[in-house]
Amino acid sequence: MKILVIEDEPAMLEVIRQSLQKENFLVEVAGDFSSALRKIIAYNYDCILLDLTLPDGNGFELLQELKKMNKTDGVIIISAKDSVDDKIRGLNLGADDYLTKPFHIAELNARIKSVLRRKVFDGKNTLELGNIMIDLNDRTVTVKAEQMTLNRKEFDILTYFMANKGRLVIKDALAEYIWGDYADQANDYEFIYSQIRNLRKKLKEHDSGIEIRAVYGIGYKLVVL
Repeated sequence: MKILVIEDEPAMLEVIRQSLQKENFLVEVAGDFSSALRKIIAYNYDCILLDLTLPDGNGFELLQELKKMNKTDGVIIISAKDSVDDKIRGLNLGADDYLTKPFHIAELNARIKSVLRRKVFDGKNTLELGNIMIDLNDRTVTVKAEQMTLNRKEFDILTYFMANKGRLVIKDALAEYIWGDYADQANDYEFIYSQIRNLRKKLKEHDSGIEIRAVYGIGYKLVVL
């Protein structure tokens, strides 16, 4: 799951980043309006944590930009402003939740997972296809009730395919989703190919009943055997 944290206080930004990385989220950050706008134009995120007060703009304007671009990224406003008017305005502009500073990191994590369940997984805590089940909270995968061990990238790739079952997954979209900003620094897709090779091998060894098939020159599609 990919999260963008828009926060101008360096200490707060670092605390949030470290906490989310411990939860195995892919985290990108922006400390001002301009860099945040560039990121939301260029990339898609599962959840955006949005501070309202930024050095060169404000969060309400970013919400308006997301709306203009018809983006469906989940948004949680994190702000020291606690007026009812600000909360109503943010929610009316498309935010999914509003969390007032100071807050406990555990509550932030719970709110993020709630938004992800609603926005990405239709409110579910698990994904199931054939004989395979993914527990999104525990980040575990079982095949016929037997646990399959995956590294973080393999888990994220499988989750992405399960959420897009039957659809063509383009290599560029997969690279951006799994590696974020760092995907732009790669000269080829070998970093994707190696992870998918390992994932395919594990799925076959566990007789999973699903297969990641290559669509030559374009990407991949997850199919049930």
